Amino acid sequence: MVARYDARVKLPSLITALVLASGSALVACAAQDLRAPVYSVRVVNTFPHDPNAFTQGLIFEDGVLYEGTGLEGQSELRKVDLKTGKVLQRLALPTNVFGEGLTSFAGQLVQLTWTTGVGYVYDKASFRRIRTFNYATEGWGLTHDGKSLILSDGSSRLYFLDPSTYRVQRTVNVTADGQNVVRLNELEFVGGQVLANVWLTNRIARIDPKSGKVSAWYDLTDIVNRVPDRGPDDVLNGIAYDAKGGRLFITGKRWPALYEVKLGGR
Repeated sequence: MVARYDARVKLPSLITALVLASGSALVACAAQDLRAPVYSVRVVNTFPHDPNAFTQGLIFEDGVLYEGTGLEGQSELRKVDLKTGKVLQRLALPTNVFGEGLTSFAGQLVQLTWTTGVGYVYDKASFRRIRTFNYATEGWGLTHDGKSLILSDGSSRLYFLDPSTYRVQRTVNVTADGQNVVRLNELEFVGGQVLANVWLTNRIARIDPKSGKVSAWYDLTDIVNRVPDRGPDDVLNGIAYDAKGGRLFITGKRWPALYEVKLGGR
């Protein structure tokens, strides 16, 4: 912030000018202090992951991974063994659908699609489709806070949906250092905060679900650089939390590995 001086306005004295300048410096320092910190991420375990899986949604529950994959003609819902990466159960989505975010709520799996505005609800055990629902935005990421489904659409907004009617209850705009954070993608709710992949970056944002402010960034560049032969679309995407074991897993689109990680600053 810089104090602006109009030549048509005469300052009473040099002291006034100095006070204004000092105030501007204090505001600038305060803004610097409010910047969201950037933390490192440490890998504590590595597991195999299907290098053909275009990961769009990822969750961990009941000792296994549930994964939603994308691309038209290749989109699936999967149940995956963590240790081996083996697909234990799978369901193909319609060939004209691009699968997106995935979450588990009240014994059911809920999966988004990208541009068709249709979500699917499945029985978690059998993968039988129970119902569909509609939403007015694109579908990118999906998680929940125990009360509401939380949806991202590639913008800077998060949408909180009633899990019974799928109607929007409220929205929040996500910002960091006073700027909108766009391309919010895969989501996971951990410790009262929303973790979000930011598409085309190597960062995960930690977001206050009430204010929308990013309280911290996690830089995964070192992990991304471990992935061999990455194509331009093979980006970081996929966050799953083991609530019982306190473990956090991350992966990416067509990555050959899934990583258990510890987040810095926690």
